Amino acid sequence: MDRSQKSDLVDQLKQVFTETSVVVVTRNLGLSVAQSTDLRLKMRDAGAQFKVAKNRLALIALEDTRYKPIGDLLKGPTALATSIDPVAAAKVAVDFAKTNDKFEILGGAMGDTLLDLNGIKALASLPSLDELRGTLIGLIQAPATKIARTVSEPGAQLARVFGAYGAKQAA
Repeated sequence: MDRSQKSDLVDQLKQVFTETSVVVVTRNLGLSVAQSTDLRLKMRDAGAQFKVAKNRLALIALEDTRYKPIGDLLKGPTALATSIDPVAAAKVAVDFAKTNDKFEILGGAMGDTLLDLNGIKALASLPSLDELRGTLIGLIQAPATKIARTVSEPGAQLARVFGAYGAKQAA
C-alpha cells in the first residue's frame, strides 16, 4: 500500500468516525473467509459496516474525533464495526460472538462514552431504531383506532338489534 492509498484510507476512516453513532472494536483471530463474509453480510443487512484496518492508520484517523479514547483498544488484529443506528453494530457483533469462539468483542464507544464488553452487550439488548419507530407509530395510532371503534359501535349495536328483530318476525 503506497502513501496515497494510506492517506485515502485514513480520510475514509475519519469520515466514518464523524458520521457514525457507535464503534465496536473486535478481535477476529482465525476467522475463515466464509465466516468473515457472513459477518459482513449480517452487518450490511443491519445497516452497519465491518472493516479491518491497520491499527496505525486507524489511530491517525481517530485523532480529532470523539472516538479517540478507543485508540487504547487497537492492539493486535482488530476490526471495527460501525453504524449510524446506535444499536445495529453492537447487536450483530454480540449475536455473532455468541456463535463463534474466534470472534471477540474488546469494547467500543458511543459518542464520547467508552464502552466495555458489558456496555456493548447492554447496548445490543436495546431495541433498534426501526423497532422504536414502529412502537411509537403503534402507540400514536392506537387512540385513533379506539376513537373510531367507539364512534361506530352504537350504530353496529343498533344494526344487530334490528337484524335480530327482523329474524324474530320472519320466524
